[in-house]
Amino acid sequence: MTALRPEIAEAQQDDASVDEQGPGLVGLHESIATLLASRGQWRQAYQHLRSALDLVHADQVEEPQVPEQLRREVDRLRREHAEAREQSLRDSLTDSYNRRYLDQRLMDLLAEHGACRHGLAIALIDLDWFKQVNDSFGHLLGDRVLQRVVELLQQGLPEGAFCARYGGEEFVLVLPRVDAATAVEIAEAARERVERHPWQEIAPGLRVTVSAGLAYEPPADEVPGRPAVGAEQQLLRADSLLYTAKQSGRNAVAYRADGRVRLAGAASGRRAITETRVLGYY
Repeated sequence: MTALRPEIAEAQQDDASVDEQGPGLVGLHESIATLLASRGQWRQAYQHLRSALDLVHADQVEEPQVPEQLRREVDRLRREHAEAREQSLRDSLTDSYNRRYLDQRLMDLLAEHGACRHGLAIALIDLDWFKQVNDSFGHLLGDRVLQRVVELLQQGLPEGAFCARYGGEEFVLVLPRVDAATAVEIAEAARERVERHPWQEIAPGLRVTVSAGLAYEPPADEVPGRPAVGAEQQLLRADSLLYTAKQSGRNAVAYRADGRVRLAGAASGRRAITETRVLGYY
């Protein structure tokens, strides 16, 4: 399919009879062919490409008027294509973004901003004692808990931020273009929303909390000469801080400031903080 597109483009350049004001009917046939090919409907895509070529080589003085039915078909296929792509990037249970989107978006963010020109925070969040929830209340209710937790995590996120399911009962908040203090506030507010949610309305005796590890990469100009950090390394740092939050009593957000690991909010008064070392952590 894609191999024929240069042929169409070359024919359009060679044939002076093609309307130079817009793609018109030829462009619509090409659009339909592209969308059909993306769905694996190769025969139909080829037929539309043949129609486009026939129009290009028809040597017509005026391009024929675009049928309304063809316009509607293009619009429908474009909507279906956009919806299918969106669904391929969503977790089927929680409707948060999935690991595929997370990996892709993190690479894009780091590529767009180089060595984190605007700052980037990643919070790796895990439900505390979730196995006990499934064992005590059943997996169907456990699924409802996961869905509700995602709703709570996504509330009030700044522009450009998003939530993705990392796997199982682990989720990631990606917070681009924020400073360190704001990132801690966002992660702690999310933890607090989960803790204060009226879980007993779902099932008597149900209580749900989360722990989080927050890794922050400052803007490059704040630390001149600092090597760029990749998405995998930043996730590893968040994972190490999540382990610290778990080992320090759970229901806490662990982050690093001034070279030390700290706990945010109400958990900051805990005396024991179990810290792990991560290679290359500043």
